[in-house]
Amino acid sequence: MELRVLRYFVAVAEELHFGRAAARLHMSQPPLSRAIKQLEADVGALLFVRSPAGVTLTAVGTVLLDEARALLDHADRVRVRVSAAAGAATITIGILGDGTDPGVARLAAAYRRQHPGIDVRVRDTDLTDPTCGLRAGLVDVALTRAPFDETGLTVRALRTDPVGVVVRADDPLARRDKLRLAELSGRRWFQFPPGTDPLWQSYWNGGTPREGPQVRAVQECLQAVLWNGTVGLAPLGHDLPAELAVVPLVDMPPSRVVAVWNEGDANPLIRSFVEIATTAYRR
Repeated sequence: MELRVLRYFVAVAEELHFGRAAARLHMSQPPLSRAIKQLEADVGALLFVRSPAGVTLTAVGTVLLDEARALLDHADRVRVRVSAAAGAATITIGILGDGTDPGVARLAAAYRRQHPGIDVRVRDTDLTDPTCGLRAGLVDVALTRAPFDETGLTVRALRTDPVGVVVRADDPLARRDKLRLAELSGRRWFQFPPGTDPLWQSYWNGGTPREGPQVRAVQECLQAVLWNGTVGLAPLGHDLPAELAVVPLVDMPPSRVVAVWNEGDANPLIRSFVEIATTAYRR
């Protein structure tokens, strides 16, 4: 199995939709579909159940997803260690959440202008690790959202975003102009898997233990709301499917966009990145 094809598979498994996965991978849908079909032929079993609404993982697909994630993480660690040994002018950035954030686009343009010779590598991560693989040595610096355990890390605040509750468009709550957390008691929320940073889990559960389906990626969160009628939180200003709505929460602390790196890391590329990011996100 090629790492490239496994990355294709993970994208489809996390997005649960070939079109969205193709957009995420910056490729057209037909070659992505062909690659997945070839992977299924190599495995000797279906990995997805396809329907007009999207796809769902089969039991075999679920097993492969866990193994593929582990293998790709290991491959990323190999690249990081080899680059460090070679002394290459490389910075690896972990990005959590919405890569279409205009702050990211401004930061990328500004960084290219100031460091045209630097090899920039980006690691897109799921919601189970808000530090984007920083502690595992997979990235040099992360663009993410707080709160999380900051032990051994240095955190620079870049921006704060108000937060709202995501519900189906036909939910009675969708007609409200604003909500309070107490009005969501008794509703099911999406959950992150066991082992996820407890501060991170608590924030996205509104500070109260909740019950609901487990998710790992943004699209899984949205699908949990769409299919199961769960509720969840999201920063305001993000585009949502027409079938979903977001209502501002008046008593929810804002979500902090931050840059974070390992404490004591004197890499000058990180220092420059953080300074450029601070300016880009304040515009």
